[in-house]
Amino acid sequence: MMDLILLERVEGLGNVGDEVKVRDGYGRNFLLPQNKAVVANASNVKVFERRRKVLEDKQAEVLAAAKAEAEKLSALDLVVIRATSDGKHLYGSIGATELAAMINEQGFDVARRDILLDAPIKEVGEHEFRVRLHPDVVAELKVNIEAEV
Repeated sequence: MMDLILLERVEGLGNVGDEVKVRDGYGRNFLLPQNKAVVANASNVKVFERRRKVLEDKQAEVLAAAKAEAEKLSALDLVVIRATSDGKHLYGSIGATELAAMINEQGFDVARRDILLDAPIKEVGEHEFRVRLHPDVVAELKVNIEAEV
């Protein structure tokens, strides 16, 4: 096990400044290379304490920006027109990749992995899905699927 100090909020693990114990592979292959944490030794603890205020302020700014973007995203009106077999069921389905592409066409920057969709959309109608913008911020969106005439 590896002792680390978190430099930013990590979902399911902790907040800025938390000392956490993680498996070696997770720390060495993910947290350390992405500068999300540093090894918890005496010198790094001293350095972190001097930088704590700056890191916490940076996290607050990121959180505020994510909340502002969530409000803008929630106001989006997404409409998709698709061919259907009987006026109700779609040929194929609409998944996270396509939803992310539609949002990005509107001028936002959302990755496919940030789309939280319970199951692919296979029917005409209004469907809700979520977009994770930050570990603490999730935007609720709606997409209206219409049958091609």
